[in-house]
Amino acid sequence: MDPTIELFDRAIKAASASYSPYSNFRVGAALLCEDGSVVTGTNVENRSFGLTICAERSAVVSAVSQGKRSFAALAISCPDADYAVGPCGACRQVISEFVGADFPVYFAGKDGIFVKRSMGQLLPDDSLHELGEVR
Repeated sequence: MDPTIELFDRAIKAASASYSPYSNFRVGAALLCEDGSVVTGTNVENRSFGLTICAERSAVVSAVSQGKRSFAALAISCPDADYAVGPCGACRQVISEFVGADFPVYFAGKDGIFVKRSMGQLLPDDSLHELGEVR
């Protein structure tokens, strides 16, 4: 089986755990770690909308909490969207903290047709990423 399909299956399952009573917009993310493990996340809304956490950030934070910091790919499922929805700006910034410009990000809506973009395409001219290279 195509590993991308398996990753999407995990993202779809994660979306089913979404807590999204305000938007009714479920999102699931599956983060493939370099060691072959997969860490999932889902969006968790709050009535103070700014405190909502996206699925992508949920997955990254969970992975880092488990000591994982090397990632191979990310799949995002938005089963309530009519089209493929990529990560928001805040998620792009958080993801870019841990990956390079060639990191693949896959995303899909309810039709399951996915779009593939590199982190460099999603966050071009990431000058802040250069700061991480001097550590």
